Amino acid sequence: MDFIKGPDFPTGALCFGGKGLREAYLTGREKNGRQSIVITEIPYALNKSSMVEKIAQLVGEGKIEGVSDLRDESDRKGIRVVVDLKKGAIADIIINSLYKFTQLEQSFGINMMAVNSNRPQLMNLKQILAAFLEHRREVIIRRTRFDL
Repeated sequence: MDFIKGPDFPTGALCFGGKGLREAYLTGREKNGRQSIVITEIPYALNKSSMVEKIAQLVGEGKIEGVSDLRDESDRKGIRVVVDLKKGAIADIIINSLYKFTQLEQSFGINMMAVNSNRPQLMNLKQILAAFLEHRREVIIRRTRFDL
């Protein structure tokens, strides 16, 4: 960049904005100023293709604005859904809209019931670990007594 100052147009030109020119020289092309939202994980038991259809439907209805393209680039390695945004669109607003109108955000309830001393019992994590360790201790003692 010390020797080649800018693009060589046949008719001659001036190039303003050195940041874009530097990006073009480093990567081979100038960024278009657009952002993308890349979805690499989805909630448990959510069908990816129905989620992509739902996003496309919401964009078509106008409930989610600022989306220029929606692509499913998933393969064997994992999930990758790319939502390209229009120039000037605010990514955080679109992400919040995706959470609001689709199933990208879900809540799951937890019910930690376990059989302890031949009775079902609601237990916290510490109680479950203590009961498991007591069970393992009992198994090892019984196995050792049998071997003796």
